[in-house]
Amino acid sequence: MGNRIKVGVALAIPEPHAAVLGGWRRRIGDPEAGKIPPHVTLLPPTEVEADQLDLVEKHLAEAAGTVLPFTMRLSGTGTFRPVSQVVFVQVSTGIAQCELLEQAVRRGPIVREVEFPYHPHVTVGHDVADEDLDQAFEGLRDFVAQFKVEGFTLYAQDEDGTWRPHREYALTGF
Repeated sequence: MGNRIKVGVALAIPEPHAAVLGGWRRRIGDPEAGKIPPHVTLLPPTEVEADQLDLVEKHLAEAAGTVLPFTMRLSGTGTFRPVSQVVFVQVSTGIAQCELLEQAVRRGPIVREVEFPYHPHVTVGHDVADEDLDQAFEGLRDFVAQFKVEGFTLYAQDEDGTWRPHREYALTGF
């Protein structure tokens, strides 16, 4: 087997909202806070052969052509507890577009099974103490943000576990 890299595909949350959400993740002591920018996942961490990256990038460019730019609204909090120790900010507008993009991305050269049904959200706490998750849940209960989503990002994970943007894809759907 060749050299493998870990990639993910996500809708980045723009500033100033990213700073607020990332700040909450740091505040509650989430160890991943500095390694994962606030985002809505389209493809969870997935290993691909390095020599297949060009094929993956071509596929993602095609996937970006399936949805037009859209408005996303985030509002309030949710949790996956007790199934998973996660607190998140909910996507309240743009869910259908996220679902269409997730389906377009997670096929072809990056087909993969997922552990849970797709539910677009922005994680603000993961695998920390219940009281810390409760703090984020309550602290962001009234959080609201609205912005235009014009593309998505292919991220690659560095050796230190930090996710860095590798390539941006503009939504050009029909």
